[in-house]
Amino acid sequence: MATIRKTITLSDNQDAWIKAQIARGDFTNDSEYIRDLVRRDQESQNKLAHLKQAIAEGLDSGISDRSLDAIWAAAEERSRSGNG
Repeated sequence: MATIRKTITLSDNQDAWIKAQIARGDFTNDSEYIRDLVRRDQESQNKLAHLKQAIAEGLDSGISDRSLDAIWAAAEERSRSGNG
């Protein structure tokens, strides 16, 4: 995988925060910390996109003719069986 060099500007507080994370041993350098932040943001955005898609599918499916109890029971069954 190719790498690209970037130059970023941080406040003194932000720089101190990154240095503290490195000093704790969580990261070996600034770049590793920034890459970790980007990876976590990517994961978060992907989860949000999936959630939005699920919400849209739910809204598009219309109003159910099942009772709340029936819907709840089906959800509990899916949870117990590991399918949802």
